[in-house]
Amino acid sequence: MTEQQYGRRAVEVGVTGKTVAANLARLRKARGLSTRQMAAELERMGRPVSASGVTRMEKGDRHVTSDDLAALAILFGVSPSALLLPLDDNPANTVEITGAGERPADKAWDWADGKRPLFVRWEHESEDISDFHRLSRPPRRRRQEQLEYIREVMQEEVADGPSVD
Repeated sequence: MTEQQYGRRAVEVGVTGKTVAANLARLRKARGLSTRQMAAELERMGRPVSASGVTRMEKGDRHVTSDDLAALAILFGVSPSALLLPLDDNPANTVEITGAGERPADKAWDWADGKRPLFVRWEHESEDISDFHRLSRPPRRRRQEQLEYIREVMQEEVADGPSVD
């Protein structure tokens, strides 16, 4: 069963939900936790989920809410993106994302890590990238990232030496 009832409408777990389910199982095993231990840790964190609830999450039979996702990322010591995407950033591979379809794995990770938009229109590239950063990054962090980018470009130019045309 991959549905959960909300009122009268059944909501099926989508492709990203299935990825989250697989990552929960992977991370729980990597941390050497049983479902009971994981449930106890979540309870201690103020996000009670029973051991059977953990099992249902891992099977994709129980939705993982945004609050669950945040608590789970903290519990495992990973970023939320480590739960949302497969552990693959090979540009030759694609990952499926709810609402976006299949995307190159490296581009999906750049998007999830806040580095670039998932979609960029060729004719509006500058605007799309600017809007992405303006709408998804806090102003102080944006300025800091812009300065780091400028420093990187300047270091590359110094390392390459003066250009001769």
